Amino acid sequence: MVMATTASTAARTTLASVTLEVADLEAARRFYGAFGVDTYIRLRASTAPSTGFRGFTLALTVSGPATVDGFVSAAVEAGATVLKPATKSLWGYGGVVRAPDGTIWKIATSAKKDTGPATREIDEVVLLIGVESVKATKEFYVGRGLSVAKSFGGKYAEFTPADSSRVKLALYKRRALAKDLGVPADGTGSHRIVLGGAADAFTDEDGFAWEPAAALAATRS
Repeated sequence: MVMATTASTAARTTLASVTLEVADLEAARRFYGAFGVDTYIRLRASTAPSTGFRGFTLALTVSGPATVDGFVSAAVEAGATVLKPATKSLWGYGGVVRAPDGTIWKIATSAKKDTGPATREIDEVVLLIGVESVKATKEFYVGRGLSVAKSFGGKYAEFTPADSSRVKLALYKRRALAKDLGVPADGTGSHRIVLGGAADAFTDEDGFAWEPAAALAATRS
């Protein structure tokens, strides 16, 4: 496990960007363009070793089941693998896919029936990272300047996004997240993701790296 690094004085941290590290940059650009989420992420090339569950998912919230099906179909047609077929649940309707680069995406809606035609619109994107201790990691990020929007004991926490943020940050227990996504919880090596928006570089208690937004600007896909 990577040890957390912090600055002597915690600077204000906001999630301004999400950069996925991929082995094949051009292929990833094609996939995410076809999937329809390329405006929410950045990409950069990486060959860092990574096996098993990378400890996070990017979750799309959309308007209805038909829109969920549309995004899942677009992802599969572009080369994604279905981890969980889109189905109804107590919470609505959703499915899970793994992109060719290894990133896991969840597409869901709270609606169980459509009230209109399918669209390509995304209501919300959440970066959900799996952690060993939601309480400890929540306190770590509060110390870095984030404010908590929602918290459910030691099971889940969501942070208030900045006005300019396109992606929300949330925490979930790692094993519970893996179970929800339909994958084993074990994994080693790089998370293959970098979070941008900190005033200084740091790594959280679960090994997720942050870089200043300026440092990430040159890597934007």
